[in-house]
Amino acid sequence: MSNTLNEDNTPDLKVDEASISPIERRNSLEKHLQERPDVQDLKSRNILLDTNAAPALQAKQHELDRQKQSDNLKKQLEKRPEREELIERNILPDSSAAPALQATQRSLDKNMRADSLEQKIQQRPKPNELVKEGILEADEDPLKDQA
Repeated sequence: MSNTLNEDNTPDLKVDEASISPIERRNSLEKHLQERPDVQDLKSRNILLDTNAAPALQAKQHELDRQKQSDNLKKQLEKRPEREELIERNILPDSSAAPALQATQRSLDKNMRADSLEQKIQQRPKPNELVKEGILEADEDPLKDQA
């Protein structure tokens, strides 16, 4: 086919009427047949059905397989624990925040816990105070070895 434009800018399509010689056609066909993928490759790529059923029954077999998968999925969903149970088992977070905000909420909770621990560590009594109160023995004072 040659593509030229007419006066109204529409393509002027001409069909190439030159026939291909029978030898060229046969060689081309043989080349394509040699490059054709094997049956196992077509089955693995789901182009051909991997079945031993008669062609008339293949559609029913495919429908039956899909129904079996659907039934299996329904059974698995029925066995799935409820959301409340997953929260109790600490599998799901107990959060009323939107899913897009839950990561931010977790980060905020983590930072708040870290700040709280840091504050408690700063307010904890010194070892010499614990010795004075009788909580630690004088020989258990960890700062005594450093001095």
